[in-house]
Amino acid sequence: MKVLVVEDEVKMAALLRRGLTEEGLTVDLADKGEEAVAMASAADYDAVVLDVMLPGIDGFETCRRMRRDGVWAPVLMLTARGATDDRVAGLDGGADDYMVKPFAFAELQARLRALVRRGTVERPSVIEVGDLKLDPGTHQVWRGEAEIELSSKEFTLLEIFMRHAGYVLSRTQLLEQAWDYDFEHRSNVVEVYVRYLRRKVDVPFGVTSIETVRGAGYRLRKDGGR
Repeated sequence: MKVLVVEDEVKMAALLRRGLTEEGLTVDLADKGEEAVAMASAADYDAVVLDVMLPGIDGFETCRRMRRDGVWAPVLMLTARGATDDRVAGLDGGADDYMVKPFAFAELQARLRALVRRGTVERPSVIEVGDLKLDPGTHQVWRGEAEIELSSKEFTLLEIFMRHAGYVLSRTQLLEQAWDYDFEHRSNVVEVYVRYLRRKVDVPFGVTSIETVRGAGYRLRKDGGR
C-alpha cells in the first residue's frame, strides 16, 4: 500500500512515516498543501493522511484541490482541532475520515485499512436536485444559473435536504443534524430557518421545493421544485 503523508511538523511526520513503514507501507512525505496536490496528481496513492494545519493552503483547501483535479484516493484528515464545524468542513471538502490529535497509532492504521478496503470511488463535488446545485467545498448554491447567498446555517440545512431529497425529515432529525445536540428543542428554530430558505431558494423563482408534511416534518422535492 502506498500512502502520501502531508504533515509539516517534522517529528510527527517522522513518527508517521516510521510507523507506517514498519507495517509494510510505502510512504511519501509532503509538508505543504501545494506540494501534496502536485504529488497526488502525479502518482497513484492508495490513501492520503492529511494534516489540517499546514503552511500556505490548509488541509481543507488541499483536499478540495485534490478532488477538483480528479484525485480520488481516500483521505484521512488529522488535526488538533476537534470542533464539529471543522469535522464537517473536512468531510464536505472531500475527506473520507477524520481523526483528532492525539490519537492511537493502532486506530490510525485500522482506519487506513478500512478506507483502502472501500476502494477509490469518484464522487461528484456538486450536489444537484433539479436545477438546484450546491457545492459543499466552496459553500456556493445556485438555482439554474443564479447564485443564491445563504448564511452558514441556511447552507447546512439546505445541504441536509438535498442529500435526502424526496425523504421526509422530522424536526428532531433536522435539529440533530444542523444544530448541537444540546440545543433547546422546544424552540421554533427549524421552522424559522425553513422559512428563511424558502424566501431565498423558492420565492424569488416562483417555485415550491421545500414542502411541509403535516405531522411529520419537511421534504425537499426530488425535482427541486421544477
